Amino acid sequence: MKGKWLDVSYKYGALFIIAAVIAIFSIVNENFLSYDNMADILRSISIVTFIAIGVTFSQIVDGFDLSVGSTVSLTTVVTATLMVWFQFPLIVVLIVPLLIGIVIGLLNALLIVKVRIPDLLATLAVMYIIGGVHKTYTQGFSIYNNMQMTDGTKAPGKFTETFLWIGQGKLLGIPVPVVLMIIAVVLVHVFLTYTRWGRQMYVTGGNQEAARLSGIAVNRVRTFAYVLSGIFAAIGGILFAARVGSGQIDAGAPLLMESVAAVFVGFSVLGAGKPNVIGTFFGAVLIGVLLNGLTMLNLPYYAFDIIKGSVLVLALAITFIHLTRRRT
Repeated sequence: MKGKWLDVSYKYGALFIIAAVIAIFSIVNENFLSYDNMADILRSISIVTFIAIGVTFSQIVDGFDLSVGSTVSLTTVVTATLMVWFQFPLIVVLIVPLLIGIVIGLLNALLIVKVRIPDLLATLAVMYIIGGVHKTYTQGFSIYNNMQMTDGTKAPGKFTETFLWIGQGKLLGIPVPVVLMIIAVVLVHVFLTYTRWGRQMYVTGGNQEAARLSGIAVNRVRTFAYVLSGIFAAIGGILFAARVGSGQIDAGAPLLMESVAAVFVGFSVLGAGKPNVIGTFFGAVLIGVLLNGLTMLNLPYYAFDIIKGSVLVLALAITFIHLTRRRT
């Protein structure tokens, strides 16, 4: 009986928690379940979901990418400066941050795959490097319309309406970031579940030596995973800039923990027991619902990290207790 209860809690626990949290907050605040608030929650988690998808890819190949937060910060300020400082067209504004994400992914892969530095240490080092780069690049200033330049002049460019629509607009009444998030989750799920590359990533993460003996190019697959992680973090940076209409130098710092929490909560969704994009999405939903509800209750912002940390501990406990039981 105890074992069956553990199995049920492991498979459906995260979904039950999401439903319970929504029910509690809707009782406490009648506006919680309004369409506008639900749209705000989904819009807020769209950025976290993109970053968390990147972390999911690194987790699938038995790695970990701590540099995603700094990648968001760098790509956010680069996106902003391309418009505000240099007045580049939209296509350049979108492509350059993605290329930066690819370069960061390749750097991580070089250190981890070729130099063989443990993934946590390698991505931690890259996190600090990127953090220094983006603060040096902006000289520690956030980027915004009509900002004062160091020579005393005003910045010549501004955020265009087309770009801001990506983060603030709606498509058929649905926020554009939410539409992009749903498309991304569906496409990544299809990629991981039904394509050869997706299956090879899971095999590589499960046992690298067995994957190598079966003919899989393990190093190439691991490199691909870190490049994808950089790309999705870069997309998160673009969306952040489009949503707030400025380039915040520390935009990605708080998003790292939220994305990691979403990934680990996702381990237990529907009993997956492994990194998966559907679970990651529901993990992001849980984090978003919690933060939104706590904000509506007017709790101090510094208490939010306690809640996020507790959720992560709970998710890890459920996951690893079940995995330990299954192995024994």
